[in-house]
Amino acid sequence: MVMDINEIMSILPHRQPFLLIDRIESMEEGKSITALKNVSYNEPFFAGHFPQEPVMPGVLIVEAMAQAGAVAILSMDEFRGKTGYFGAIKNVKFKRKVVPGDTLRLELEIDKLKRNIGIGHGTAYVGDQVACQVEQFMFIVE
Repeated sequence: MVMDINEIMSILPHRQPFLLIDRIESMEEGKSITALKNVSYNEPFFAGHFPQEPVMPGVLIVEAMAQAGAVAILSMDEFRGKTGYFGAIKNVKFKRKVVPGDTLRLELEIDKLKRNIGIGHGTAYVGDQVACQVEQFMFIVE
């Protein structure tokens, strides 16, 4: 399943400047997702992080991954119209800078989904290089 930005916005409550995914490349609802974030020099966070060497903040890479995971869960019929919140993040590792012009590919797997709680893991890539790995995400849907 491929989704454009309008379809993503029909699922997530996030809006600019905090909507951090641009496209869904593939998805199996409640199980896995691959999303893209096109990193532009015009991103508001680059004005202060850092003006002489713009680098996407790691916390926003993790947030982009979480937004992708939320789409995978909130696309399910039983969760449509609800909001996904972070419950926990475990063992995050940053392996490479993400800079203007990069396309961030976010790959997440949902390992467990019980009632309104989802647990998964994910990796963010730039090309074939790992930018960030998260051993475990926990989402709570309300």
